[in-house]
Amino acid sequence: MKKFQPNQKHLLMTRDQARAFDAWAINELGIPGPVLMENAGRSCAELIQEKLSSKTNPKVCIFCGAGNNGGDGFVIARHLLNNGIVVITVICGDYKKVKDDAKINLAILEGLGAAIKIIDMDNAENIESSVASFAQGADLIVDAIFGTGLTGQLRDEYKRLIEAINTSHLPILAVDIPSGLDCDTGLALGAAIKADWTVTFVAVKKGFALENARQYTGEIYVASIGIEPGRFPP
Repeated sequence: MKKFQPNQKHLLMTRDQARAFDAWAINELGIPGPVLMENAGRSCAELIQEKLSSKTNPKVCIFCGAGNNGGDGFVIARHLLNNGIVVITVICGDYKKVKDDAKINLAILEGLGAAIKIIDMDNAENIESSVASFAQGADLIVDAIFGTGLTGQLRDEYKRLIEAINTSHLPILAVDIPSGLDCDTGLALGAAIKADWTVTFVAVKKGFALENARQYTGEIYVASIGIEPGRFPP
């Protein structure tokens, strides 16, 4: 894992380039999506364990969306549980919308008897209290809600969710990108997670290099998903 230094040369990827890289790895190289997700989540879990190394009986609360970013969160939860860390995994939205690779990892997590909570995003009045309840006593929050594919302004209920997480006054690690941040412009789409650390995959995202994004990303680390961009055809 490499730490991003703004004054050093780093490979930057746009949203479309990141998608193309993933598609190439899956469709051309034949790396299954769950393998890429496993590599991504494990890298995040390793950094989380490093950040919590001074804590006794650490506890982590992971907020997951229904897509692949949430799937990374389920992998993270499993690895942390395997290492004796107390984990609360929270699905932000409809449980039934979790599918494909994310669903595979959710099923594994459930098979381990992990604590899975759900925030009903249709009940906006309870979002803040749900976040506070689930994150109570946690040493660190993981943001695995939205990935780099997010475009357009956030709906009001997700703005409330993100603002509630931001006001928890707990350290936050964002998975791939702080939820609500535009991958290419580095601008918040109505609201965005203000992370202490962001673990992004394959390459630094274009928007991260812009000064306005720094208040959201915190320290940026670039993790491998098992194949390096130098192998990617131009």
